[in-house]
Amino acid sequence: MTDDSFQRTDDRFRNLSSVRGAPASGPDTDSGPGPDPGLAPHPVPAPDFGFDAPFDRTGTGSSKWARADAPGVIPMSLADMDLPGPPAVAEALERRARHRAYGYTVCDPAGRTLVADWYRARHGAAVDPDWVLLLPCGPRTALRILLETVRPQAPVLFPTPEWGGFAQLCRAAGLPHHALPLHLGPDGYRLPHGPLPRPAGAVLLSNPHNPSGTVWPLDAVRGLAARAAESGALLVSDEVHGDLTHPGRAHPVAVATADPAHLPHVVTLNSVGKTFNCSGIPSGFALVPDAGLRARFAEALAGYGLWEGGLLEQTVQQAALREGGPWLDALLAHLAAARTRLTERLGPAVRSAPHASYLLWLDAAALGLPPADARRALLERCGLEASDGAEFGSGGRGSLRLNYALPGPVLMTVLERLERL
Repeated sequence: MTDDSFQRTDDRFRNLSSVRGAPASGPDTDSGPGPDPGLAPHPVPAPDFGFDAPFDRTGTGSSKWARADAPGVIPMSLADMDLPGPPAVAEALERRARHRAYGYTVCDPAGRTLVADWYRARHGAAVDPDWVLLLPCGPRTALRILLETVRPQAPVLFPTPEWGGFAQLCRAAGLPHHALPLHLGPDGYRLPHGPLPRPAGAVLLSNPHNPSGTVWPLDAVRGLAARAAESGALLVSDEVHGDLTHPGRAHPVAVATADPAHLPHVVTLNSVGKTFNCSGIPSGFALVPDAGLRARFAEALAGYGLWEGGLLEQTVQQAALREGGPWLDALLAHLAAARTRLTERLGPAVRSAPHASYLLWLDAAALGLPPADARRALLERCGLEASDGAEFGSGGRGSLRLNYALPGPVLMTVLERLERL
């Protein structure tokens, strides 16, 4: 087969990540002799975590690859990285699995301090360990139960375009909701200014923004927390992409950014799932400064059979937060390089330059694609599967979202296919 055909495997999941392609960097053109090793010490090589090597997901039941319905399609829609996860997590799971006691586990209180230490070291954010709830479920489930805990009678507000899960969860919970259009200017999106519509029961926000990868500025987050508190609403900041902030950017953690007087009205949700590419093992943590809300939330979770802790969840969380830093640093460098190559190639089609994560938000018309049917057109012309912008609310129509968390060889193939536009 050719490098561009990517045959399906018997179990319906393809190993597109094992495509043979040009190396991620150019060939070594230095034909002269190297430096005298006696003149200077050898630098310690950076760890190689395999981001520029083929990565085989065959046989893993990947939902992302199951969506690629035709031979040769590269799926770039679902927010799931086609990159190997941290060795520390794999080793921790292997060690724990060797002990054949798989019964109920209690919550390790040290996990709360570990989360607080991570925020302090990674983001310079002061998080009280007492605020932390260690969840055996993902942030999506946590948000649904949190909404049921506060049960706002007034509408739930969130931006548009925005992650479609917010609207879906509100519908499932039977909660009224209202989308607030984001302003798109020359420098990208910015949050709405001025008072919030009254009444308001809760304000939901993804920071960094999904789908554009925008990191909302500290002052904007603080101001939104203030306006939510003035309206008697709860600001829930979904920060699952926050640890994926690119080099040179800072992520404002909502509970550490808001004015202390407004903290009872702020909750941050996060997880190691997106950061460390282990979303298949649901886990999360909620930062809830208000003790009363924290207790009610924990009680509501218990009503669904969800208690703090969890055998696999704690194993993954602790290994990732204790030992995953070097892997994450290498990942961020890889993602930033991929972002640069794609944004240079796509130019004005990029609606808002990403500051974090691995998502590109594109203007279909600027790509020469029909806005009303851009996803299908990109699939047919380039064999690339994207998310339809309409999935992100009314503000997303005519847009596409691409996931570029790919191994080097596959990224090269994507760039080559985009030449067909």
